[in-house]
Amino acid sequence: MNYVAKDHSALIGMEGLSQQLLTNHFTLYQGYVTNTNKLMELLTTMLLEEKTATPEYAELKRRLGFEFNGMRLHEYYFENLGKKGTPDSAANLKEKLTEDFGSYENWEKDFRATGAMRGIGWVVLYQDIVTGRLFNQWINEHETGHPAGCLPILVMDVFEHAYMLDYGLKRADYINTFFQNINWEATEGRFKAAITLCP
Repeated sequence: MNYVAKDHSALIGMEGLSQQLLTNHFTLYQGYVTNTNKLMELLTTMLLEEKTATPEYAELKRRLGFEFNGMRLHEYYFENLGKKGTPDSAANLKEKLTEDFGSYENWEKDFRATGAMRGIGWVVLYQDIVTGRLFNQWINEHETGHPAGCLPILVMDVFEHAYMLDYGLKRADYINTFFQNINWEATEGRFKAAITLCP
């Protein structure tokens, strides 16, 4: 089964991110989908040809995490953008953020601070399905830093391609734009799905 790139073109026209930036970003995402499919095909062929003990197989297996997570994180990111709203439209999530961080404002401050850290990567609000706790996590490359047993609720891309065309080095301005365009309904849906797995 091949993965098919999702159409996120409805985001074009979103305030704060130019059409060119979004179009470039969609093309980058398409590359992750294409490479995920290629790697899965190659790995299946090598398995059938009994070439699993080769260095090539090992390297392709390692690369799959990068390409697959690049695909999936971009899907989460695009899906949690595009609707102006307030966290009040994600009432259950806001309540849990307040419980785990002391206030919604504390959570937002921590999420923004995580996104402003030097380096490239992602910021993900995760829910630990063992304890139900919410926390913000920095992800370096696409495949590095994901906490086991946790589900993404909100994803922000902080690789340069997500903002430099429009904002240059002003990452804080991009983060402001991100917050102005969060699709809180999408985050509430992910949160509700995650809590069904929590104790």
